[in-house]
Amino acid sequence: MVSDSQFKFLRSIDTPTVCNLIEIVAPERRGAGYTASHLHCPFPDLPPMVGFAKTVTIRARDKVGGPSYMQKRMDYLDYVAAEPRPSVVVIEDKDEPAGYGAFWGEVQTNVHKALGCLGTVTNGSIRDIAAVAGGFQMLAGSIAPSHAYVHVVEFGISVTIHSMEVKSGDLIHADRHGAVVVPIDKIDAMASALDGLMKQEARIIAAARAPDATVETIKAAFRG
Repeated sequence: MVSDSQFKFLRSIDTPTVCNLIEIVAPERRGAGYTASHLHCPFPDLPPMVGFAKTVTIRARDKVGGPSYMQKRMDYLDYVAAEPRPSVVVIEDKDEPAGYGAFWGEVQTNVHKALGCLGTVTNGSIRDIAAVAGGFQMLAGSIAPSHAYVHVVEFGISVTIHSMEVKSGDLIHADRHGAVVVPIDKIDAMASALDGLMKQEARIIAAARAPDATVETIKAAFRG
C-alpha cells in the first residue's frame, strides 16, 4: 500500500509539515483528520513515527476476568501482529475521565514493539516512563501511576482521539506535535508539493528577518 520511498519521505518531515502538505493537495482535509488538543509526549526527540493504525477501545474502572477476557486479549495480540505493519496502536479510552487506568507501561510497550508497533496515540494514560521499550513513542492524554482494571473492549473499529477520527489500517503520522491521518493516495502529490511549500515559507521568513523589513515587503513576500 505504501512504498519504501513514500515511507522515507514521510519520515523525513514533521507532523505540522504533513498537515500543511495535506492542506495543499487535499484542501477539504484542512479542518479534519488530526489531533486538535494537547497530548503528552514523553519522548519529544524521537523521530516521527509513520505506521498503519491498529484501533482499540479500552476501559479501566470496572473489574473484568474469566476465559472470555483472556481470549479477547489473545485475539487482540493476533490483530496487532497481523499485517499491515509497521503499526501505530490508536487507543480510545472510554472511561470518564479517560486515563483512569494506564494501558501503556513497561510490559505493554515491549510486547507491542516485538509485534511491529512503533508507538501509540491515545486519549488515555501512560506510565513507567523511564522503563518503556527503547524508541517506542507515546502520545497520551495523561500520565498516571496505576493500570487499575484496564482491558480491551473492542479492536479493529473506528475510534476518535482528540477530534481525529481513525479507521483500522489508516496511515498515521505522529511526533511531539500530535498526529494526523495521511491520505495514502495523496502521498506522491504531497512529495511533489514539498519544494514549493519550503520555498514559500523561506521567502516569507527571509522578508520578515530582513534588516529593512516593512509591512509592504512582508506583504509582497506573501503574494509571491
